Amino acid sequence: MSDTLVQSSSHTKETTKRGIWPLLALAISAFGIGTTEFVPVGLLASISDSLNISITVAGLLISGYAIGVAVGAPIITALTNRMSRKSLLMWLMVIFIVGNVVAGLSSSFGLLLVARFITAFSHGVFFSIGSTIAVQLVAPEKKASAIALMFTGLTIAIVTGVPLGTFIGQTFGWRATFLGVALLGVIAIIASAILIPKDLKQSPPAKFSDMLRLITNRRLLLGFAITALGYGGTFVAFTYLTPILEDVVKLSPKVVGIILLVYGVAVAVGNEVGGRWANRNPVRALFMMFIIQAAVLIAMSFMIPFKVAGLIAVFLMGLFAFMNVPGLQLYVVQLAEKYVPSAVDVASALNIAAFNIGIAIGASLGGVVVENMGLVHTPWIGGLMVVVAIVLTGVSAKLERN
Repeated sequence: MSDTLVQSSSHTKETTKRGIWPLLALAISAFGIGTTEFVPVGLLASISDSLNISITVAGLLISGYAIGVAVGAPIITALTNRMSRKSLLMWLMVIFIVGNVVAGLSSSFGLLLVARFITAFSHGVFFSIGSTIAVQLVAPEKKASAIALMFTGLTIAIVTGVPLGTFIGQTFGWRATFLGVALLGVIAIIASAILIPKDLKQSPPAKFSDMLRLITNRRLLLGFAITALGYGGTFVAFTYLTPILEDVVKLSPKVVGIILLVYGVAVAVGNEVGGRWANRNPVRALFMMFIIQAAVLIAMSFMIPFKVAGLIAVFLMGLFAFMNVPGLQLYVVQLAEKYVPSAVDVASALNIAAFNIGIAIGASLGGVVVENMGLVHTPWIGGLMVVVAIVLTGVSAKLERN
């Protein structure tokens, strides 16, 4: 009996230790993918001037990317579920590199848009299978923390990758940014080749009937809705965070840059705390996170007209903005393991699509609010989206108990 306990303890320590470096490789890939997702926001003016298109048309580079993620993630994940996980990761980064090189060499908006759309395929599939890989690399009680560590790469991209990419684009031209991001992909593929183990658990191939069960299962559809609304609610205000800081809080552009860095640090802290919080019971943790998140967003509308209070509100929004990501991804994976175990990777991919649908809904709703009501109203409207997520999370938790 004691020998068994020692072996079990040894296995847990070995698994945890083995998971550190592979998770770092996943985080490096996530950093590159996160940078390429958000960096066009700071380059739209340069791209529109260079290609003689309007800012609105240039904005398709962002929405088109989100559509590519939402469409490509579940389809490609389903088509590649017989490939070894490590090989698939490597090929995804090849697509990422090629897509960004083509974007960097584009002479027309059409080619640039196609390059962005194709690059988005690697995004959705990477985060879907990356989540299922991450939970294999650590002890069972640290699954959410493993997902959080992988997503830390995405968080760091928001903090450092996007500002740096914007600076490179403004200094050397927007094409240089995409070529620089392609170089990040080369670093990521080398890290994956060296650090990702070969003996990863292979999910059983998903049949069409299994995937049909997946998209018709009410519990999973409820999980996807929670992801879209709970995550997307923050983007009603986050999409317009810079104009909020400049026009409502009344900060200078230089100070805004510093605040965005602080905001990014808050996001990183929140992501780590959220992973630890969701380790044991993700649905209960999500319920509490959403309550706090909704309260912060609603209060933020009343706080941002005042400088000190506004800065506190922005910091709190950053703290809770992405805290729910590890729990949301882990919860959907757990639901899939329970109801459609042969299609876990596809379920994970669909949840990545749900994240991006949430971003699209939140950003679009934010635009409507800004045009018709004003910037100050975006936080509380986003808070209402999160309130709906609270209700749905409560319903889901009750159904799982029955």
